[in-house]
Amino acid sequence: MSSVRQIAKLAKVSVATVSRALNNHPDVDPSTRDRVVAAANKSRYVPGVGKRITTVIGLVYPAEPVKADYGAFDSALLSGILRGVNEQKFDVKLVSLHRDKSTDESYTQFFMRKGLRGVILRTFESTRSVCQAIAAEGFPSIVVADRFDDPKVNYICCDSRDDSRRVVDHLIQLGHRRIACAIHNVPDTDHRDRREGYVQALADHQIPLDPTLIFEIVASFDGGVAAINRIMGEPKPPTAIFFTDPLATLGALRRCQELSIDIPDDLSIVGFDDSDIRQHTWPAFTAVCQDARMLGEEAALWLTRSLLGQAETHLRLIRPTMLEINRTTARPSRERYRLLPDGTRAAVGGLKTR
Repeated sequence: MSSVRQIAKLAKVSVATVSRALNNHPDVDPSTRDRVVAAANKSRYVPGVGKRITTVIGLVYPAEPVKADYGAFDSALLSGILRGVNEQKFDVKLVSLHRDKSTDESYTQFFMRKGLRGVILRTFESTRSVCQAIAAEGFPSIVVADRFDDPKVNYICCDSRDDSRRVVDHLIQLGHRRIACAIHNVPDTDHRDRREGYVQALADHQIPLDPTLIFEIVASFDGGVAAINRIMGEPKPPTAIFFTDPLATLGALRRCQELSIDIPDDLSIVGFDDSDIRQHTWPAFTAVCQDARMLGEEAALWLTRSLLGQAETHLRLIRPTMLEINRTTARPSRERYRLLPDGTRAAVGGLKTR
């Protein structure tokens, strides 16, 4: 472990200046502060709590903390992190940059003020630049569930492209040709992968891509409900739908029950799952699955080992997802209908309705 004196020597400033810079004292020149922060990160300086070196890492949210409509991902992620930190006997603190960080302090200063030795970052599309800025400062960090071209950013994520292609291929093998894709209206890395898998499966079977079958939705339970109302009200509705979000899948299944749409006889649905919610629906839904607990555990293991010099200082790891075929898919029905605004059913293409 480096000391304040070693940082002072490396940055060519006094010990008092190092102390003031790390504590964001307003009298420190910004260029001097940046030099001290860079030296602290380079030498892996760790602040103490009293006379004890801290053994705390942070699960950090650059934007607002997790919301209920994010689904089970974050609870499963935290479960995995708690399991991972046990190996080196670290603790975890939940931290909000949006709420707590001052505009005039660096990320390193903020994390040191919070008593953190390293951070696991849970980012979204709008906050990716924050992860890059933290990595550029050199503070020990790893991003979960996203990937970056920037070589300084450590990350662990799942690539769902191949299994998204496979799940759409499964529908095509059953005989479906009009397959909708209900996708999150924020084009983050995960959902781009799933869209690309959907498009590739159609291309593999020489099925023309119909842009009218791609529906951008809110990735939430209510978004899934709204998607069924919209999609099944189309003049020529699809016979199968691929939902790229877990909660939207749940909302869709619930709405189908309310409308007496028989799954899978009237409509096949495939979805996405971050944990095990597919096993708690009726019927259990066919899903592309990523293991959020595994992502959290591996991120925590690498970060704590790296902090103690027991692992490489860089990690860029992509794990595969898994495809699980359950009971929400079947051959397309010959009896097809659309839903009118009042909830009644109208035959499609002259075919008989139930």
